[in-house]
Amino acid sequence: MNTPLRITAFAAGLAAAFGLALGVGHATGSGGPSPVPAMAGHAGHTEESGGGAEHPPGGLQISERGYTLSVENPFVTAGSPTDLRFRILGSDGKPVTAYQQEHEKDLHLIVAPRDLSTFQHLHPTLAADGTWSARTAVPAAGEYRVLADFTPAGTAEGLTLGADLHAAGDLRPAPLPETGRTVTVDGYTVTLGGDLTPGRSGRLTLSVSKDGRPVTDLQPYLGAYGHLVALRAGDLAYLHVHPDTGAPGPEIGFTTTAPSTGGYRLFLDFKHQDTVRTAAFTVTTDGAAETPAPADHQH
Repeated sequence: MNTPLRITAFAAGLAAAFGLALGVGHATGSGGPSPVPAMAGHAGHTEESGGGAEHPPGGLQISERGYTLSVENPFVTAGSPTDLRFRILGSDGKPVTAYQQEHEKDLHLIVAPRDLSTFQHLHPTLAADGTWSARTAVPAAGEYRVLADFTPAGTAEGLTLGADLHAAGDLRPAPLPETGRTVTVDGYTVTLGGDLTPGRSGRLTLSVSKDGRPVTDLQPYLGAYGHLVALRAGDLAYLHVHPDTGAPGPEIGFTTTAPSTGGYRLFLDFKHQDTVRTAAFTVTTDGAAETPAPADHQH
């Protein structure tokens, strides 16, 4: 391990986050490259909560600390747009309607298949009755995991809950996507540095360039110059990390700790020229990004 790391458990079996379909551009509003402070974990999770007996990775449970993720209809059709609707229920069985904003949003929603071939980071809207909804479509048939990252109003710590989503269609099982240390998305080249080591803090770096030149004017996205999600292959345990530096590129550093051995998918969201793009990497905890471990469930 080269440098100290540290990851924050956001939730759910993020074990992964994201597919070799590395780039999904989301049109967003503009944001100037003003200084952005280094961020800690998502939704109030402590930086030490990357895994272990006291702080297991998020997203593995549908219910935790009295809160339950209730998906209205967990059955969808692959390739067909749908309104994904869900509620967060309190210990009294009633929908939670008030949240603390974390990284510019009340709730962050991750949708990823069991084989981690794709990744969606959504920001649903909340109705007055406590129902969240997000318009989306899953690209292929298979089993998906829905991860909700949030902090209820009046609580000191956020949590991530996970539930299954079943997509009907023509199922074509595939192994965990393979990548090297460099990937390209929409003309941008993103290079990964550093390694993951189980139970040991370390540092990951991601460098962005375009047309052979370093990109030094990245724009803030969700309060930081880079937004990284890691999902563990097999159970999609969710780890959420944020930059430990506030520079607008070309290199973005993250601290994190892998909770166990195995394969992981890393999904980096970065914003440039008013568009958010996603670069995805497959790594294993021995640092061999080119030889990933296969996922338990394929899509």
